[in-house]
Amino acid sequence: MNSRRIVEALLLAVGIVVAAWVLGQSLLQFKQADRSVEVKGLAEREVPADTAIWPVAFSEADNDLPKLYQALQEKNAKIAAFLQTSGFKPEEISVSAPSITDRQAQDYGNAQLAERLRYSGKSTLTVYTRQVDRVREAMARLGELGKQGIALSPENYENRTQFLFTGLNALKPAMIEEATKNARISAEKFAKDSDSRLGKIRRANQGQFSIEDRDASTPYIKKVRVVSSVEYRLID
Repeated sequence: MNSRRIVEALLLAVGIVVAAWVLGQSLLQFKQADRSVEVKGLAEREVPADTAIWPVAFSEADNDLPKLYQALQEKNAKIAAFLQTSGFKPEEISVSAPSITDRQAQDYGNAQLAERLRYSGKSTLTVYTRQVDRVREAMARLGELGKQGIALSPENYENRTQFLFTGLNALKPAMIEEATKNARISAEKFAKDSDSRLGKIRRANQGQFSIEDRDASTPYIKKVRVVSSVEYRLID
């Protein structure tokens, strides 16, 4: 009876060892089959802006409201004439409704009110054009408006000049291809360094395209960038 139990115990122990070995081999094979490397590929382009949005704003003040409106209209006409002689078409120029502020209504009870003109007005003409170079040339000649008695408002967040690039769709296919190739080059180097071969792609993720100014001094030159992430299988 005792011999039989001993034999059964030995058989059980051998079975456990064999099962553990088989399980270990299966896990090892699974781990080897699951080996992979994830890499990133970058593609960049520098391109000129193809669209400009250029607001030209100025302010005027007067105690007489009708005279203020008249002054705004006259200066709008002078700015529009300047823009057209600079090469912009009338349909590229838009004039916003003037913004009028009654300082007396805002500053009721202010002792310094008598020293200030009651009404202030602001008007903006906006150029929306694909003639980016003409915008840059005209911006350099804004001093001519100052000689006509027009004090232009400095650029701020509301009336800043914008240079845009709208041709991204034409660049996307070539840039995605380049980013994927660059990712594969990195993966092949990793595989070589680890004594492996590169297998098929397991996953691929195309990153978001970004368009930024090349630098603060040249907002009319854009840097287009995309990063693709690709995961490859590794084969021993």
